[in-house]
Amino acid sequence: MSDMPATPLLDTVDTPADLRTLKPAELRQLADELRQETISAVGSTGGHLGSGLGVVELTVAIHYVFNTPDDKLVWDVGHQCYPHKILTGRRSRIRTLRQGGGLSGFTKRSESEYDPFGAAHSSTSISAALGFAIANKLSDKPGKGIAVIGDGSMSAGMAYEAMNNAEAAGNRLVVILNDNDMSIAPPVGGLSAYLARMVSSSEYLGLREFAKKTIRKLSKRAHNAAAKAEEYARGMATGGTLFEELGFYYVGPIDGHNLEHLIPVLENVRDSEHGPILVHVVTKKGKGYAPAEAAADKYHGVQKFDVITGAQDKAPPGPPSYQNVFGETLAKLAETDARIVAITAAMPSGTGVDKFAQKHPERAFDVGIAEQHAVTFAAGLAAQGMRPFCAIYSTFLQRAYDQVVHDVAIQNLPVRFAIDRAGLVGADGATHAGSFDVTYLATLPNFVVMAAADEAELAHMTYTAAEHDSGPIAVRYPRGNGTGVPLPAVPQKLEIGKGRVVREGKTVAILSLGTRLGEALKAADALEAKGLSTTVADLRFAKPLDEALIRRLLTTHEVAVSVEEGAIGGLGAHVLTLASDEGLIDAGLKLRTMRLPDTFQDQDSPQKQYDEAGLNAEHIVDTVLKALRWNEASATGGGARA
Repeated sequence: MSDMPATPLLDTVDTPADLRTLKPAELRQLADELRQETISAVGSTGGHLGSGLGVVELTVAIHYVFNTPDDKLVWDVGHQCYPHKILTGRRSRIRTLRQGGGLSGFTKRSESEYDPFGAAHSSTSISAALGFAIANKLSDKPGKGIAVIGDGSMSAGMAYEAMNNAEAAGNRLVVILNDNDMSIAPPVGGLSAYLARMVSSSEYLGLREFAKKTIRKLSKRAHNAAAKAEEYARGMATGGTLFEELGFYYVGPIDGHNLEHLIPVLENVRDSEHGPILVHVVTKKGKGYAPAEAAADKYHGVQKFDVITGAQDKAPPGPPSYQNVFGETLAKLAETDARIVAITAAMPSGTGVDKFAQKHPERAFDVGIAEQHAVTFAAGLAAQGMRPFCAIYSTFLQRAYDQVVHDVAIQNLPVRFAIDRAGLVGADGATHAGSFDVTYLATLPNFVVMAAADEAELAHMTYTAAEHDSGPIAVRYPRGNGTGVPLPAVPQKLEIGKGRVVREGKTVAILSLGTRLGEALKAADALEAKGLSTTVADLRFAKPLDEALIRRLLTTHEVAVSVEEGAIGGLGAHVLTLASDEGLIDAGLKLRTMRLPDTFQDQDSPQKQYDEAGLNAEHIVDTVLKALRWNEASATGGGARA
């Protein structure tokens, strides 16, 4: 390709083994070429950019110093792993990132032996690396567990749970803290680099152990005092007292873009007999690409873009996104209701909470990557009479399920859950798909579960949730833009547990939940063309069900089909249970359920994902015709059966 950068040195590197044959003086050129290749690749595919550019030198240094894949390298979240993929035998496929049949945008065990642990959610790396380290220690195998975790991921409690348990791994565990945002302690030029090399050196560590053994011969009180003095002396010079208290030997901070500083420190850490060790490196998101450095937030995840100008491809003008409809509706409601509070877990723009925060900053809370805390924080607010909206992606809410059950549902507290990215999510693939929320929420006593069919319905449901004070309530909505229906000037409060019939017929009943309603209406058109009179109902509520409406449709139509963008155990299961409890199935009812398949679907375009899932209009039609044992060749008049 003509727009591909010249990369003569990178062209000689296919795996880390090739990288380790280079001279240290060549690594700077390699890193520069790797950065340009990353920019070029993401420019042609879209994806995560800023985070990967920030770890180019760190990626080179880790693979140069450590013996990957025997040393297990675990990237937290994994959105920064594109340079890693280029260096680990996948460069020829790097321009298939996030496409159907291509490379995942995150680490993936089935993709490469250099991806020992799949990721896409944050704060799991230390626990996983600890598992590798302990396993090797117990089986007397060589190899370390290396976790690379960003400072944002350190806001989640799981990281500290892992560190609290890490001492047993000894020198088998290395944690690299990639400080690219909050700058826990900024590096101070050559002095910082010198201190890091000094305190990680075998000479210093050996002297430290000798001193420990000597001091142990003194009284316990003197030993403890001396140990604390040494620890805090280093803490004053380098920072890191918190990590020392958790049992780690702290090294840093180090300039994460200076290979002359990184390499010797990592070599010392590799060869150390002491541990576990935490290495603190400071990096800059978007490093080396001016547009990304200037606007790290806009270049975290990007569309295809022009590498020269940095201009991203823009989607044609269309309906507003669901997240913005939610955020703007909630902000409007909060103008007249001082009890409304918005909470998000490190995704303000992704959930629309940023729209709320612009108008009500004192009532908007970004708690960091801490979904468990977010839910219980909301429960506390609700218990004190506030009206909290906890806005979290469906796939991330799974991390707080215990809190949803124990802190919200059992206590019947009116926490409002705004569940973004419900359903399939295209290029982000299985790890970000919101497939399970209806199933895991509609099983809980006291819960109300709604699903918006379009952006107008989302506005109505947001208002309905705000006014619902008798227990927890959730509204789910998808990624992307709405359908183009007009937004209501004033949202209306929906009657809890009541659906709506949007098209009336006599033979076929389609029971839709959420945004497959448009496909249900298309299917009805196709069925009507075959002479099959079709009713389409938007149930709105997965819990409580509109039992009266469902009972009427099941008893007055020849075949009924439920359609939902969720896993088994959701709407269809609840409709089947109702039909079974009331003996309708025994009466010969033809009832079919359509849902997401019992698989984790890989990344692809949304249309292809829906085709694979069998949730488009043509699949609804096919399900109906098979239930009716329809024979097209002999169809006459009002339709024929085989």
